[in-house]
Amino acid sequence: MNIDNNLLQSKLDKESYERLTAIDNRKLHAFVCDAITVCEPDSVWVSSDSDADIEHTRKMAIKLGEESELDIPGHTIHFDGPEDQGRDREVTRYLVPKDDSLSESLNQCEREAGLSEVRGLLKGSMRGRTMIVRFMTLGPKNSEFSIPCVECTDSYYVSHALNLLYNRGYEEFKRLGEKAEFFATMHSSGEVDERMTSVDVPNKRIYIDYTTDTVYSVNTQYAGNTVGLKKLALRLTIRKADREGWLAEHMFISGVHGPDGRKTYMAGAFPSACGKTSTAMLPGETIMADDIAYFRALDGKCMAVNAESGIFGIIQNVSAEGDPAIWDVLTKPGEVIFSNVLVKDGRPYWLGMGEEIPKDGENFVGQWH
Repeated sequence: MNIDNNLLQSKLDKESYERLTAIDNRKLHAFVCDAITVCEPDSVWVSSDSDADIEHTRKMAIKLGEESELDIPGHTIHFDGPEDQGRDREVTRYLVPKDDSLSESLNQCEREAGLSEVRGLLKGSMRGRTMIVRFMTLGPKNSEFSIPCVECTDSYYVSHALNLLYNRGYEEFKRLGEKAEFFATMHSSGEVDERMTSVDVPNKRIYIDYTTDTVYSVNTQYAGNTVGLKKLALRLTIRKADREGWLAEHMFISGVHGPDGRKTYMAGAFPSACGKTSTAMLPGETIMADDIAYFRALDGKCMAVNAESGIFGIIQNVSAEGDPAIWDVLTKPGEVIFSNVLVKDGRPYWLGMGEEIPKDGENFVGQWH
């Protein structure tokens, strides 16, 4: 593990340096040094769990043009590029050492060749930018279910998405110190255009090094490709769960209320865009998890938690009649990031919302009519 304190002190201001070194974990310090060496940011900002730092991320996403404010307080819009509208399975690959093998059904490449490629694409990608270091946890903090995670990114939009989707983890890293066995993500948007949209589509890569629990993502902004704690970390968590004797599943869990105070827990394992979130958010029922759940056998019982603390989902066909709980969130003040919908006069519109769609506005390709 290579830790260069001179490098850290040259890139981090006093407050960020003190925040990072307050975490007694050499592997973490080495990862941050490596990210700096590869990506070459002008500066590095380390976020704590404070409300002020969380708000700073949101304000910077707006200031830099990665997001724009909408009419409803707390709502913003972020656009991805025309060829960055979903998880890119073709360029999402496992890095497999020469002495190992995975199922042929999984996208993969040889580890050393893959590392050379993706780190080469990340090289110098943050010049002129700030690297943001974020600490989050999968599952609740200070729990048998908790997995600490760190992400280094040059996108305040990605950092903002982390705020909404996961539990803050800086204090958890401090508490665990050297005992923190964490997942790590290194991400850069790469070259961007005037709309702050990733443009180097041919060189988009999302590589998963399961030997070090590290995700590398470059030349993309779509949250499923860049928020490392989402489906990318699920791939790592499945392997971790298999080693340790528990389950990490792409499932919703809902507590359905019945007669005489009865509550029946229902789990459903279905593919993306099938309606897990809509089912989990049926009015009056208990939301346990809408997408990813962890299960453990504890004291003779099957116990489960939501890996996330927020919701990231597809809103096509979400309407006031069909999805009243989701509609309520999407139409009232509160922190929501919309992406890749149509915006007209500060209001978002999407297919199947049950209202007339404007004949012009702005969407992921720019002005549209």
